[in-house]
Amino acid sequence: MILIAFLMLLLLPLCASVDTITPTSPLRDGDVLTSKAGKFTLGFFSPGNSTRKRYVGTWFTKVSVQSVVWVANRDTPINGSLGTLSINGDGHLRITSRKTVLWSTDISVPGSVNINSTSCKLLDTGNLVLTTDNGKVLLWQSFDHITDTFLPEMKLGLDKRTGLNRHLTSWRSNDDPSPGNFSFRVDPNGSPQFFLYQGSSPVWRTGPWIGQKWSGVPEMTRAYIFNYSFVSDTNEISVSYRVLNDSIISIFVVDGNSGTVQRRTWQENTKRWIEFWSAPKELCDQYGECGAFASCNPNSANQFQCTCFPGYEPKSPRDWYLRDGSQGCVRQENRSMCKNGEGFLKLESMKLPDTSNALVNKSSTLKECEEECLKNCSCIGYTSADDTGAGSGCISLYGALIDTRVYPDGGQDVYFRADAVELAKYKRSKGPFSNKKMEAVLIVLVLLASTLFIFFLVYWIHQKKKRAWEEAEERSLWTKDVEESDSGSDLPFFTRSELAAATDNFSLANKLGEGGFGSVYKGRMENGQEIAVKKLAPNSGQGIQEFKNEVRLIAKLQHRNLVKMLGCCIKGEEKMLIYEFMPNKSLDTFIFNEEIKSSLDWTKRFDIIIGIARGMLYLHQDSRLRIIHRDLKASNILLDKNMVPKISDFGMARIFGNEQVQVNTTRVVGTYGYMAPEYALQGVMSIKSDVFSFGVLLLEIITGRKNSGFYPDNPSINLVGHVWELWKEGRSLEIVDTSVKDSDADEELLSCIQIGLLCVQERADDRPTMSTVVFMLSNNVELPSPSQPAFIHKGSLHDADPSSSSAGAYSVNELSYTSVIDGR
Repeated sequence: MILIAFLMLLLLPLCASVDTITPTSPLRDGDVLTSKAGKFTLGFFSPGNSTRKRYVGTWFTKVSVQSVVWVANRDTPINGSLGTLSINGDGHLRITSRKTVLWSTDISVPGSVNINSTSCKLLDTGNLVLTTDNGKVLLWQSFDHITDTFLPEMKLGLDKRTGLNRHLTSWRSNDDPSPGNFSFRVDPNGSPQFFLYQGSSPVWRTGPWIGQKWSGVPEMTRAYIFNYSFVSDTNEISVSYRVLNDSIISIFVVDGNSGTVQRRTWQENTKRWIEFWSAPKELCDQYGECGAFASCNPNSANQFQCTCFPGYEPKSPRDWYLRDGSQGCVRQENRSMCKNGEGFLKLESMKLPDTSNALVNKSSTLKECEEECLKNCSCIGYTSADDTGAGSGCISLYGALIDTRVYPDGGQDVYFRADAVELAKYKRSKGPFSNKKMEAVLIVLVLLASTLFIFFLVYWIHQKKKRAWEEAEERSLWTKDVEESDSGSDLPFFTRSELAAATDNFSLANKLGEGGFGSVYKGRMENGQEIAVKKLAPNSGQGIQEFKNEVRLIAKLQHRNLVKMLGCCIKGEEKMLIYEFMPNKSLDTFIFNEEIKSSLDWTKRFDIIIGIARGMLYLHQDSRLRIIHRDLKASNILLDKNMVPKISDFGMARIFGNEQVQVNTTRVVGTYGYMAPEYALQGVMSIKSDVFSFGVLLLEIITGRKNSGFYPDNPSINLVGHVWELWKEGRSLEIVDTSVKDSDADEELLSCIQIGLLCVQERADDRPTMSTVVFMLSNNVELPSPSQPAFIHKGSLHDADPSSSSAGAYSVNELSYTSVIDGR
């Protein structure tokens, strides 16, 4: 046991997870280095399906699928598991197996270096660094010897001081990390750019750096994930990037299997690498797909992606016809572009052509660039060196312009040299008639437009006549009725189509409510005016006579407390009335709603009571016609945006002569609970019938209860009876709505309750007129004592006259009531 413990103690330093190798602590197969924060691991591995060949490499620690980002001995694998990574006596980092050196850093170590202070450390960037003098002097780093993966903080490109060209080279296969056939490296000539090569042949090109991105990578912007940096000066030409979110693991790889460069991100939830971006992706991405002096457009309308520059023609028409544009284009014969009236045409949304032969002037403006290019017959074109809007610098293009394509989204403007002939063509193409073919097209279009115009004109005239006939037919019933009546009406007439358009075809979303005579809809006319459309149901009970009554009456009434009618519509059996829109709906939605009734304090309720009383006074006394409403109730009192009451629904109203006091009718209509006894039982109606209804409504406003409400102390009585009982006992204030109780208003509340009881007295002669009611409400006067009200007990309408021969149906409160009285 002691021997086993001793052996374990000896092995412990070899198996420990550290980040540094020293001359006295090499790394053997089976051991690993782990960076300080645990982001990267370095050790021995076998790629893919290989089992015997071993390599030293770096991979992500937290990625569950081993993803090697750097390999040291990619050309010289270790056979077996006896490899060692160590620092030798000369300060070199090397890989050995059975005393054979398979890989070494091969650097020149200054003689002054203290070998014992040399160490090799794996950083959290993935960089393996060989340093001396306690880390102060850098001797070598893996970031200068990139394999197939470009990591954040790594530089890719040319160090002009040392001649080191950091580039990517693909693996030969998934099982073999030795250099493959694809590489990605910078071309420092002209305006620097990076190329993807297959062997020595270019496959794809980034284009030059134009401020925030490569010209050939329009997707590359300062996004929320990556931040790129490009340097081109006397010391270096390089690109690097940072990942802005540390939780994101991202790499740039040359993939030998697909022959592409790829941006990949690790997706932890799926445990796999996701391709974020890759190139080349499409045919137009292939280097020189359309040859020189031609552009490639993947969305070309003629389905062949290649198009020659203006003034150029296919070099091989046969190949061009066979959809092979690799031979490119040549200048058309007898075209001079050297100080012979030439200029520049703008090609939009382009990938800049190969800039290996270009000249860059970062201090020049585009205008200066144009002038200089025009003076030099070898200059083929120019463009901006910065597309960020700064407008600084320009790129002058020389030689055969190759590898140009169109980007539907993105790209850059390129100004291409064109001779005088092409410039003239361009100007004509911008005119109203570009060529004979266009002229023919325009003539056809004009003829077609003329034919269509004539057709639609005839159709419009026909439809106009048809609409006029239909509207005339719609108006016929109304016109006939007006002619037969004793006086006309200036009330506007609406067509059904107008109202259907205003109400979105009477949609449920615009429905305001539904009553005994039909539904009400909100609408908006073409001029923006809001309206309420009362659409009477065919079986509503309001016949054509009631409809005519309501139209004739309201058209002649003008008062602040009466709803304003805007027009009407008759189409067949369908009848509609159009009113001004009341945004606060009807009074009953407030006083009988426990949640919102408190929004009506006593001051507002008293103003509403006064407004209703004045409106009724106008109907009874101040209008040209004496009108009995016959259906005054809370649901027929509408409230405008300022809570001003408006009396509505005149379908049951009757016109009285100026000297007429009362009239008998055999057809009793109204709402149970609001009808005066003489009218409900005998068919006798007068202005006092409306006074009774006003009294009931007044008590409902004060109490916030319906006349048909339930009272536990005496279930057989209604609201009027309950108020009467409390008034007799001097307890009237107990019935006042709790949401309006105010000790300062007690006197006014008591007066209003007494006025309400005066209005609902059983004998019509005992009830005050509306002029008296308005006077009593507006002045502090001594009020007479009321006598017993009518209908104080529920069911009294049936029981009041058992011998009556009335026939009909009685409904609950708030529903219309119709009865036919025997005319004996």
